[in-house]
Amino acid sequence: MRRYFLLVFLAAVSIPAAVAADCDRTCLKGVLDQYLNAVMQHSPSAVPLTPGYRQTENAVVRLPGQGIWQTAKALGKLQRRYFDPVTQNAAFFGTLEETSGNAAVVTLRLRVTDRKVAEAEWYLARKGDPGIGVGAGAQSDSAFWDPEYLTAHPPVERVVPKAERVSREDLISITNSYFDSLSARDGHIMMAHPGCVRLENGVLTTQRDAPANSPVSTAGIFKGQTDCMNEGAMRNIYAVVARRFPVVDEEAGSVLGLGVFLRKPGVAMRRNQFSEWFFIDKSKLRDIYSSMFYPDQDALVPNWPPYDGNWPVPLAPK
Repeated sequence: MRRYFLLVFLAAVSIPAAVAADCDRTCLKGVLDQYLNAVMQHSPSAVPLTPGYRQTENAVVRLPGQGIWQTAKALGKLQRRYFDPVTQNAAFFGTLEETSGNAAVVTLRLRVTDRKVAEAEWYLARKGDPGIGVGAGAQSDSAFWDPEYLTAHPPVERVVPKAERVSREDLISITNSYFDSLSARDGHIMMAHPGCVRLENGVLTTQRDAPANSPVSTAGIFKGQTDCMNEGAMRNIYAVVARRFPVVDEEAGSVLGLGVFLRKPGVAMRRNQFSEWFFIDKSKLRDIYSSMFYPDQDALVPNWPPYDGNWPVPLAPK
């Protein structure tokens, strides 16, 4: 009997301790702000990091004090923050001023463990970054980059009324319909509002005049202009792989989708590694904002678990 009461007592003590270790939205915001301030100060000691803290910048592992810790100057004019207490992830999307004098279009994902930063995954789109390659038009030589347009056309800030929210599972499924649509090259699969908007590294890639000979059945044409369902933008994508959804902010109606756009076999174009922010209104995609880059052909991306899905793996020399 004494042993039974001891077990009950230990359970009663351990359960509140485990709950206390979790971070709610306020806690996640505090950790994210502390981390960002530490980066701006070039001081890893100014934020609690776990012993196994891991950081990547465009899929390249950096040690505390390296990379963005050295080049960051100040947060930019556009700052958005998102939180997922279920996965214990916090995220930042916006612009960041660097010592180069230019602004980067940034997504930062943080995973918090016991109120310490365990993971930092940075996506940095900078002026003059490599483009897709031959046949990519305006992006052949350099990636899209327009922080000023992004700042002037930012993601909406909102708290979705509770009665209008959909489940996190549905938020992910609606987001995934975008990737399914791209892989199938079929805009009809996408769960999106006609006229939906997409910005890539701050550049508007939708709302362009539709070709005069566009078939009536073609998805992605709304009032004579293209939208996020436009199939013309999908023609160079072979598959959307390594899909992850680490941040589902139910209050904001927003999902962070991460992954890699693969090219068709034999096509001499770089892959995209992307972070894309999806804003869902009335159970359909309304706006998409991305920060992405085009890795070297032999780079292993995304360099986050599951590692058996990193593309491509270089062939061993014969």
